[in-house]
Amino acid sequence: MVHLKINYFSNALLKDCQMDVCLPDENKTKDKLPIIYLLHGMSDDNTSWIRKTRVERLLKSTKVALVMPNADLSWYANTPYGMNYYDEIAYEIPRVIHELFPQLSDKREKNFVVGSSMGGYGAFKLALSTNKFSYAAALSGAFNPKSNLVLRSFRPEKYWYGTLNQLDDFDTSVDNLDYLAKTRSTSEPLPKFFAWCGKQDFLYQDNLNFINTMNQLNIPIEHKFTDGKHDWYYWDKYLEEILKWLPINYSPEERLS
Repeated sequence: MVHLKINYFSNALLKDCQMDVCLPDENKTKDKLPIIYLLHGMSDDNTSWIRKTRVERLLKSTKVALVMPNADLSWYANTPYGMNYYDEIAYEIPRVIHELFPQLSDKREKNFVVGSSMGGYGAFKLALSTNKFSYAAALSGAFNPKSNLVLRSFRPEKYWYGTLNQLDDFDTSVDNLDYLAKTRSTSEPLPKFFAWCGKQDFLYQDNLNFINTMNQLNIPIEHKFTDGKHDWYYWDKYLEEILKWLPINYSPEERLS
């Protein structure tokens, strides 16, 4: 794949930003290419999917584009202190991508979002709160940031009060996935959802709880729980399962059994 480093000015954040984009080496078809947005987790950035997984190699024979934005420690939120990361990634980056790369599709059925940890939360958040993505997948999704004690090991509590909206009233917050699922408009088509989490992951119970909520709301979600921890080794291991699940005509690399 062709790997591009994109520097652009974000109007949502009022600062220079970066993202990584991967494109097929060639595209001889007239059809516009599907896009997978890959969202990173806490302590990672827009380079993490390329550096820590096999994604570029796995997709070398598949006609699909990858977009990897940088969300810092924002939890893909419009923060109370005025940094609108949600607006940037939900609306601004897709606009920039389609202006720069007109060969990429802007159709919902060809736009997908996948994330790990905080990025898994971001993937489901974008899929539940917009009508831009038809498939969303999470690896060790951090689906309930309010209950996530690991946040406090990254930054003091006052930092998170400036990041996640309505932390004191999270039940009705736009950053609460349960609330987004319960209030999602029934007039718009539902995305397809997939979640993987390791049974030894500290987010395992959060994953069980969120999937139970989705089931109670009659929102279909495929899920798989296996042995595994909160680690790129396992996210890379199960990435190919997501690529097979997405409607991208995935062409696996040739392997000896």
